[in-house]
Amino acid sequence: MFSSTLPVADFLVAAYKHFETDYPKFYKMDRLAQLGFLAAELLLKGRNLSETLGADQVGIVFSNASASLDADLGYFETVKNIPSPAQFVYTLPNIVIGEISIRHRFRGENAFFISEDFDTGFIQFFVADLFNRQKIKACLFGWVELLDESYKAVLYLAELSSNGMMFNTGNINKIYKLTDGQVNG
Repeated sequence: MFSSTLPVADFLVAAYKHFETDYPKFYKMDRLAQLGFLAAELLLKGRNLSETLGADQVGIVFSNASASLDADLGYFETVKNIPSPAQFVYTLPNIVIGEISIRHRFRGENAFFISEDFDTGFIQFFVADLFNRQKIKACLFGWVELLDESYKAVLYLAELSSNGMMFNTGNINKIYKLTDGQVNG
């Protein structure tokens, strides 16, 4: 197994290997994309939502506090010599959504929001609106934050059911607080 005392980059690679994930492009991703990708892999393991619901019926809505600052700082270092186009692509926080979408063939609505804390009220409202307007039938959503050696990923999967939406801010907050997270809303 792996230890959380490892540097973040080593931890992410150890987790990738431990869970026997087979996606060679993982090594080209920035650390934020790797973190979100691994969290999504664990949550979606054994599920093929793009096949069962339709690729355009699965959305992704993420948020964090520092956007892509971790990758931005790395890219800034390359600008001093020769800018790296490979690193530049990761200077947008929504790239993590793109990596997950490619892997799982999702083509539904997606968004990445920046807020100081995980705003469950806003995220729940946004996802519920996508369901209510019949834009999606399932949504992967949550908090994916990585800066320096600090990281956190808390993801949820909500699916539209015959009983309506089976998620609310109270349940989202309960799960998020189990990870010692601060919430706003």
